[in-house]
Amino acid sequence: MDRADVGALVQSAVDGDAAAWKALVEGLSPLVWSVVRAHRLSDADAHEVYQTVWFRFAQHLTRIREPHKAGAWLASTARHESLKVLRSLRRLTPTDDPQLLDRVSEDRTPEQFVLDSEEAAAQSERVRRLWQEFEELGERCRQLLRVLMASPPPSYQEVSAALGIAVGSIGPLRQRCLRRLRARLDQRGAS
Repeated sequence: MDRADVGALVQSAVDGDAAAWKALVEGLSPLVWSVVRAHRLSDADAHEVYQTVWFRFAQHLTRIREPHKAGAWLASTARHESLKVLRSLRRLTPTDDPQLLDRVSEDRTPEQFVLDSEEAAAQSERVRRLWQEFEELGERCRQLLRVLMASPPPSYQEVSAALGIAVGSIGPLRQRCLRRLRARLDQRGAS
């Protein structure tokens, strides 16, 4: 979406136009998701941040002074809310509640817990290595892949407008970036 369209939609949404609000959410959701996902939150935390961002946007809709910059406002808010969640995850809450400490599951044996935790640790390590190699890619590749990972995926026209890449170059650039990432992972034995 270009800035003029966004500005017009924001103004219409302020005036109570539900279709304009829906168009804003559909058009700018990929941007919000790409920022949230860049912070590597859990699915639950990512969805919570996504909802919070749109809630804050609705709260401040009438006070946005530059409606055409709503995308920047959303991206900034998504970043702020993601960092807030990450800060809260660093805090530990000690407990002496015996029900929490002595919780026993009848579903799985201790051996299954060990196997599950080893698999989870291995998966976590694979994901950590993937993101580590991802961060070593060039800025252009990182931007493109982050935007393309948005859910729902943006159209190539939206990607073109957001990143200034010709529509016909997006697919080949995406393939080159993914090949580079695969090569980096193969080089380190992380695939």
